[in-house]
Amino acid sequence: MTPFSVLQVCMGNICRSPMAERLFVLALGEHAELVYSHSAGTGGWHQGNPMNPPAARQVLARGGDDSGFGARQLVAGHVEASDLILTATTEQYDYVLSMCPDAAPRTFVLGQFGRLLTGHASELPAFSGDADSLYARGIALVKALDGARGGSRPVPGDDLEDPYGLSEATYTRIADEIESTIKPLAAKLTRTDT
Repeated sequence: MTPFSVLQVCMGNICRSPMAERLFVLALGEHAELVYSHSAGTGGWHQGNPMNPPAARQVLARGGDDSGFGARQLVAGHVEASDLILTATTEQYDYVLSMCPDAAPRTFVLGQFGRLLTGHASELPAFSGDADSLYARGIALVKALDGARGGSRPVPGDDLEDPYGLSEATYTRIADEIESTIKPLAAKLTRTDT
């Protein structure tokens, strides 16, 4: 079975989405190989470029790895092959859905997903340490959170500010906001008790 695939989307794929991609891998720890964490940008201006230096510094400072990263432009195939799509903003959420309308049940703004995850209490299939059980658990979680939002759209507070060209402190805050969703997501996927 293919691993559970999480796609992070921002505008240029050099700041927010690569931080989310690599910090999610870090949060998964020993289970990282059971998930495919990847990212793309709605625009192609930076295609092939490494992570923006302040974004890379955030990943490295937190214990992650920025090596081998190359920005890429979002195409329909990225969305179609992903089990969960997390966008930085509502604008990018709408862009993903205009590209692939059938991805609506598995596409969320990062902050929206974090809000829904905080309130999630339903039982999920057990994770037993292998790719198949993590996949089943991830699919069930996405379905549950899609149901919990009841068709509601993201709210302005769900958006992740674009730190491009801003201060190091802004990058730190944005990385903290990313981790406030992806750390609980990683924990929820890999918990073995419920």
